[in-house]
Formats: sequence, C-alpha cells, structure tokens
Amino acid sequence: MKRNATAVWNGTGKEGNGHLTTQSTTLNKTQYSFNSRFADGVGTNPEELIAAAHAGCFTMKLSFVLNAAGFTADSIETKCEVTLDNGSITESHLSVTAKVPGISKEKFDESVADAKANCPISKLFNTNITHEATLA
Repeated sequence: MKRNATAVWNGTGKEGNGHLTTQSTTLNKTQYSFNSRFADGVGTNPEELIAAAHAGCFTMKLSFVLNAAGFTADSIETKCEVTLDNGSITESHLSVTAKVPGISKEKFDESVADAKANCPISKLFNTNITHEATLA
C-alpha cells in the first residue's frame, strides 16, 4: 500500500504561502503558511498533521490490540501533542481515554504500551513518545 500527498509553496518562507492536497482529497488545496505554523494564522501546518496522523494511527492500533486480547472498546479518544523545539520535533505525547467493558487497568495499560510501541507512525518517529492513559 502506498499513499501520497502534495505540497505546493509560493514565495519566501516567511511571507509565502502554500497548500496541501492528499490522495483522498480530504485535504484539497488546504492552506498553510508561516503564520499557520508559527503563529495563529488560518490553515494547517506539518506538526498539526503529524499529531493527527499519530493520534489516528495509535487509536486504530489500540483497537486492534484490544480486539486481539478479547475486548471491544465502546470508545477510544486520543489527543496527540507534538512538540517542535529549535527546529526539531522532540516529543509526541499521546493522551488516551477509553471505555472498554470488562478490561482491567493492568491489561489496558499493557495494551496502550503495545499500541504506542507498534503503531506504524510511532515506528516512523525518531523522537521521545510519551503517553497517559485513562480507563473510563
């Protein structure tokens, strides 16, 4: 399986602007700029997209891990916070809350650790990945 996205940029790094389009067109000429990345401008930015990708990938992997252990989550919600510091992504922090009938806290924590270590986006990162997990 291969997926793709395209970025187009016009102008200088600070005054220019660009847009992103994904293969699925879920993002279709979605605006991004210096301001949307480093200030409060309208549009998206690479770090926000990485956070969305990590949250989505981890959450889906956690569902698969729970299913393999004999559990089905009623809900899993994950927030991912990516830290950009001095030109490098230094951390991706996952905060997950899930409602999983019949699971013990220990089995849930084990499943979260498995998903964090083994989702494809986690494997892609060369950064510190932390997490906190709440069983609702």
